[in-house]
Amino acid sequence: MFNLAEPIYGAVPNHWQLLRLGELVKNGQADLQTGPFGTMLHASAYKPVGTPVVAVKHIDDNRLLHEADIPRVDEETHQKLSRYELRTGDILFGRKGAVERRALVTMKEDGWLQGSDCIRLRLLDSEIDPVYISYVLGSTAYRNWIVRHAQGATMPSLNQQILSLIPLPLPPADEQKAIAHILGTLDDKIELNQQMNQTLEAIARALFKSWFIDFDPVRAKMDGRQPVNMNAETAALFPDEFEDSPLGKIPKGWEVKQLQEISNNESESFDFASHPNVIFLNTGDVAWGQFLHANYSSKDGLPGQAKKAIRKDDILISEIRPANGRYAFVDFLPTEYVVSTKFMVVRASDKIHPRLLYRILTRSETLAELQVIADSRSGTFPQITFTSIGHLAFILPPTSIQSAYQSFVEPLDRKAKVHSLETHNLSSIRDALLPKLLSGEIRVKDAEKIVEAVV
Repeated sequence: MFNLAEPIYGAVPNHWQLLRLGELVKNGQADLQTGPFGTMLHASAYKPVGTPVVAVKHIDDNRLLHEADIPRVDEETHQKLSRYELRTGDILFGRKGAVERRALVTMKEDGWLQGSDCIRLRLLDSEIDPVYISYVLGSTAYRNWIVRHAQGATMPSLNQQILSLIPLPLPPADEQKAIAHILGTLDDKIELNQQMNQTLEAIARALFKSWFIDFDPVRAKMDGRQPVNMNAETAALFPDEFEDSPLGKIPKGWEVKQLQEISNNESESFDFASHPNVIFLNTGDVAWGQFLHANYSSKDGLPGQAKKAIRKDDILISEIRPANGRYAFVDFLPTEYVVSTKFMVVRASDKIHPRLLYRILTRSETLAELQVIADSRSGTFPQITFTSIGHLAFILPPTSIQSAYQSFVEPLDRKAKVHSLETHNLSSIRDALLPKLLSGEIRVKDAEKIVEAVV
């Protein structure tokens, strides 16, 4: 009944094909395209408007990030680089860094261009569904395989030769589409949860900006007005005047503190003896405050670099290219979690609420400042250390006002956590279903029933 596949997937049903990606390319069923050489696409060609150019940092978990600062080129440059134009159904890989991630190009990105640090896979055979293939390339088996085979001691890297070796299990076209639909239904719900969390975080950050950046309550009291959407008890916590500080005018009674005075950098090693089964988080597993996925559920499957233990209320920020949005707040119980050494683990002191420090450190202005510091340091990749950023100064409100802020945003954070937990469960179901579908252990109709029960 089964053909024995390469250990990357195990056994697949006998009526399926198992072909390496390179064989599909050789047969004219697929095409691999590496991005343009740097000499073909200079940074000077980027314009404020025009066609977006995808870089590796825009490759999220099976989707492309639509960032406001994505580089763009004019029509003339677009035409010169038409060979690198993306179409709906293309699958993009990053050549360096988080090589285990990939993104499926949708109609929203049709006509965009791939950047120099990307590799594009295009399926040319109508009997091969690109959505299905993208899910196969997002399986735990594939991620583990690609991490093991990616080249480079300093940073893992991909090339067409490595990708060509990937074996792809190919069921009949109707089964491919059915599997893609099942997993896509779960992903749609996951994306909806992520969108709701983005909205909740935007509300919390708007209040943060009003209170701690624009000082709206203080200004209202100076003008003899009642602060908007604030009861008298909360309003009484705010002063009605400003005073001088090293950072300019700040509310009277507030303080200016350096990061190293209100937090610590934690680098404790994880105790594998007490916790043989762990979940490993790499920088590619988080984006803009959200956990995308977690890999390597056993000690034996963990990558080779040293690991850091994390605790509830820790703040994770990527030390490499900090402005790329690889940050998150740890709001789960992390007794079985470790993180890559590429993460800086910041732990708030008792002088500041952890959530408040998180929103201070992950403001776009703060991240830009961190990136400037990283760029000023020598080395192959822009990188920060806690020592290099510990001197950064921030305005610290009294604990009474911190607590008042938290009372407003805590319900939002609780809702976001519920969504995050549901997303984690849905992701676990999706990742568990795929290998069972590939092996024939679960039939499509049975998988559909499982999805219907949870979505």
